[in-house]
Order: sequence, then structure tokens, then C-alpha cells
Amino acid sequence: MDRFRMIFQYFQSNSESVMNGICGLLALASVKMYTSLDFSCPCLPQYNMAYGLGIMFVPPIILFLCGLILNRQSLVMLEEWRRPAGCRKKDPAVIRYMCSSIMQRAMVAPVVWIMVTLLDGKCLICAFSGSMDPQKFVGFANVSTEQVQQLLAKVPCKDDEPMRNSTSRKAVSRYLRCCSQALGWSILLILIVAAFLARWLRPCFNQATLLQARHWSNYIDIEQKIFEETCCEHSRLFAHKCILHFFESMQQEIKLHSFSLPRDGEEAEGGEGLLQGITDQDQVNKLLRTWYYEKPPLDVSQAHQR
Repeated sequence: MDRFRMIFQYFQSNSESVMNGICGLLALASVKMYTSLDFSCPCLPQYNMAYGLGIMFVPPIILFLCGLILNRQSLVMLEEWRRPAGCRKKDPAVIRYMCSSIMQRAMVAPVVWIMVTLLDGKCLICAFSGSMDPQKFVGFANVSTEQVQQLLAKVPCKDDEPMRNSTSRKAVSRYLRCCSQALGWSILLILIVAAFLARWLRPCFNQATLLQARHWSNYIDIEQKIFEETCCEHSRLFAHKCILHFFESMQQEIKLHSFSLPRDGEEAEGGEGLLQGITDQDQVNKLLRTWYYEKPPLDVSQAHQR
């Protein structure tokens, strides 16, 4: 369990290479999920559109939420956005940079899913086959309106006996697949052009502001992790002192089992010295409350002046 937790914390780290790797894995997972999906259109006028659009947009929402969950910075950004200002002011530029970075990585897998579905064309055929104008295709001239809707809804079901060799079904299916692929390639072209412009136009803007936002974004994440590690260490030391105090009346038994007790007046080693003034739960709660509501300013020289 500890090993799994260490691996999970490692993948939640702020390393850009690790987060980019997670985005790549989610993108590959989305492609694998779609290829292994047993797509079966209901071929009913009242259900085709809901099923087709649901397959196209519901999994991307799930993948987007997974991308937010796996990204540690999403929680850090929310905490930084919601925390009281206290002694340390909040920089909106840092929060915007963190939000942009989180959204860009979380959108990779959903965009890949939508692109794959559009290039494949099955979802669009299932969703919009019933919405086609029958006047544009031969084979629907001498058929009633209700029968036309039934036949158009069965366009995705090429294995059905009435539609197996129907030229009208093939024409509608081919038309919708061409529209789906054209839409997919157009969206892909727009995304590539946008990424190209963002990549090559970035040096034209103020790089100092970008470096500052990136630096303090990493600082907030590292500070939060170090604070949590320090709290865990202090909790262990405080629990150690409480247990020794609880078993103070059993010193002889503890000594027989080779447990060592701190001598009176002996200085604690390392981080335990930080807990000499903390003696009860209220003091710990006060320190944590002070850290949340009044974070110290980012000026180390003030500590030396005090």
C-alpha cells in the first residue's frame, strides 16, 4: 500500500515531463477505448441522436475529469485561489498560468477522442442519419413520411435485411461519413495552426512575466508539498511524545523492552526541537489556522529582522 501511495504521489508531482507523459497515456487510452468499443447504433428514430452524441461527448467529459484529478496542480490552484490573502498577496497572473497549464493538459485526451470519432464517422452517421433530407437521395420517392424516418434511422444498421443492399443507405452513409471526416480534418487543422501560432508568437510577448508566473507556480506547489511533509514529521514526533507521556508510569517495563525515553533536560535532536513549545492540540490547531489565514510574506529577511 505504501509503495502504491509513493507511485501515486510521484505521478502527481509537478514535473512537466511526468504530466506530459500522463497526458500521452490518457490520449492512447482514449484511442484504445474507442477501438475496443462495440459501437451498436439502436437504429430507432428517437434514440439514434442521443446515442451517437452521447458516445461522442460523454467519454471526453470523463477523460477531462480524469486529467484534472491526476494533475496535482488543479488542487493547488484551487487552494491558492480560495485562500485568504492574509500577509501574502495573491497574484492573478500565477493563477491564470496554472489554470491554463491544467486545462491544456486535461484537454488532450478529450480532443483525441472527438477527433477519432469524427474521422471514423460512425457516431455522426448514427446521430444524424434521421435528420437527412430524403429529397437529396434516390429511393425515398414512393415511401410515406413515417417509413422514410424508419429507413433513415436504419442507415447505420447495414446488416439489417431491408438495408443490406440498399443504394440509398450507402449514399446516406457515404455522405455523412464524408461530412464527419471533413469536420474532423478541419478541426485538426485549426488546432495545429493555433498551436503553431501560439508557439511562434510567444517570444513576441513579455517573457519576464511568463518566467515569473512559471516560477511562482512551481514554488506554490513545492511549498505545499514541503508543508505537508513537515506536518507529517511533526505529527509523528508529537505522537511519539504523547505516547511516551502516556506510558510514563511504565518506565520500567519500557526499559525492559529496550525502549529509550528522553532524559529530563535533554535537547531533542533534529526537527523534534521545533515541538518543545507545542504541548497540546489547541496549539497545533492555532498554528495550522495561522498558516491558512495568514501565510507569511515571501521575504526571508523579515525572519532575521525579528
